Amino acid sequence: QVQLVESGGGSVQSGGSLRLSCAAPGYIYSSYCMAWFRQAPGKEREGVAAIDNDGSTSYADSVKGRFTISQDNAKNMMWLQINSLKPEDTATYYCAATLEGKSYGGFAHCGAVPLADYSYWGQGTQVTVSS
Repeated sequence: QVQLVESGGGSVQSGGSLRLSCAAPGYIYSSYCMAWFRQAPGKEREGVAAIDNDGSTSYADSVKGRFTISQDNAKNMMWLQINSLKPEDTATYYCAATLEGKSYGGFAHCGAVPLADYSYWGQGTQVTVSS
């Protein structure tokens, strides 16, 4: 079973920063979309940032200007830089990828691809922001 592995979570004060990392098998980086999702207690999992295989990025409105998604295919790594953290950013953060070889060109960007279309997931890393 393919396993993505997140790291970098932690507890920070409001206004702080964290850099989340996602390590995956090399062939995953041929996936059309890779993304970061988050899930707060009692809430549904939501997408926060996505990156297409051509490097185009998209963000949820709630994180625009504060979060930056990036990847390095040569190192089989993806990152999420999160700045100006707010208490409402508290959640478990997951990295995910769509099935390799499957195109999502019909969507404007990978941020529009439904959660259910992401086939590979990590175990999550906790981010806790205190006020």
